[in-house]
Amino acid sequence: MTAPSERLAGLGLVLPPVAAPLAAYVPATVVGRQVWTSGQLPIVDGRLAATGKVGGAVTAEHGAELARTCALNGLAAAASVAGGLDRIARVLKAVVFVASEPGFTAQPAVGNGASELLGEVFGEGGRHVRSAVGVAVLPLDAPVEVELVLELAEA
Repeated sequence: MTAPSERLAGLGLVLPPVAAPLAAYVPATVVGRQVWTSGQLPIVDGRLAATGKVGGAVTAEHGAELARTCALNGLAAAASVAGGLDRIARVLKAVVFVASEPGFTAQPAVGNGASELLGEVFGEGGRHVRSAVGVAVLPLDAPVEVELVLELAEA
């Protein structure tokens, strides 16, 4: 079986540095055999990759790419408290928040950007439950934010 870190490398990706929290919280925490992440924004090289509303300045396709970036940042946060990416056995849940223009209803398509990355990295272990929710605004005017709940491998 291929390890998640090998699958990630096969995609040409590396885990980015964990994004610094914007307020009084931690990026991720371990509870029993689960890792819960805080909402992760599409931060690339320390900067927000895009701003604005999906369905307006940001297309649904670009929103999906940004959700993929958010999920990668979530994996970095999770790995930082789990002892590495390969300590994560599977993805349990993803919550995708989409800052949406009124009338935009393709939040699930945006969320697929995150879900597809998780499937690529964890294979069958990447199948998860998910919510994709339209919201009026996100921190820093980010278009997308993603939270993850993951299960650790047995020690």
